[in-house]
Order: sequence, then structure tokens, then C-alpha cells
Amino acid sequence: MSTITFMGVPRSRIDWSPQIDCAKCNDCMECVKFCPHQVYEVREDAKPKLIVKNPENCVVFCRACAKTCGVDALSFPDKNETTVRIKQIRKELEGQ
Repeated sequence: MSTITFMGVPRSRIDWSPQIDCAKCNDCMECVKFCPHQVYEVREDAKPKLIVKNPENCVVFCRACAKTCGVDALSFPDKNETTVRIKQIRKELEGQ
């Protein structure tokens, strides 16, 4: 079984996935329709209706689904901070 990596770092160690502001979300589901990676799950009989079920499926540095959100209910970690953290993890792994 292979480990999925990004820039030499296991994807599971990279904090990159959307955060949903449930107060803003209007349940339009444009993000779900757009994302081909099954990051989201729609729960019909629950509040919140939309959740991030598979955060590791999110492509690192992709924010395209957020651009489909007309009410700006989706946000992502800071790209620069994430880049710094990836480099730190890579150095740690090289030292093992």
C-alpha cells in the first residue's frame, strides 16, 4: 500500500481542507457539485447539512470550491503558513 504524499510529506500530516462557516452557508451545495474529490458530505436530516467528511481528499493548495460559494462560507488555512509547515515536516522526515 502506498502513502499519498505532497512535496515529499505524507498528506495526512498536512492541514489543508475547507472550513465551513455554518452561519453563512445557505445549503446551495455548489461546492459539492464542483469538487470531484468527495471532500464534502451532504446529510439530509441533520444540521449542519454540509460537512467536510474527507479532509485528506482535498488537494493541497486548491481553493476552487470556495470560488463557487456565493456567500463566502468556505475558508482555507493560510497558504504561506502551510508551505512553511510542509517544509518543516520535510526536514524532520529527512533527519530520521
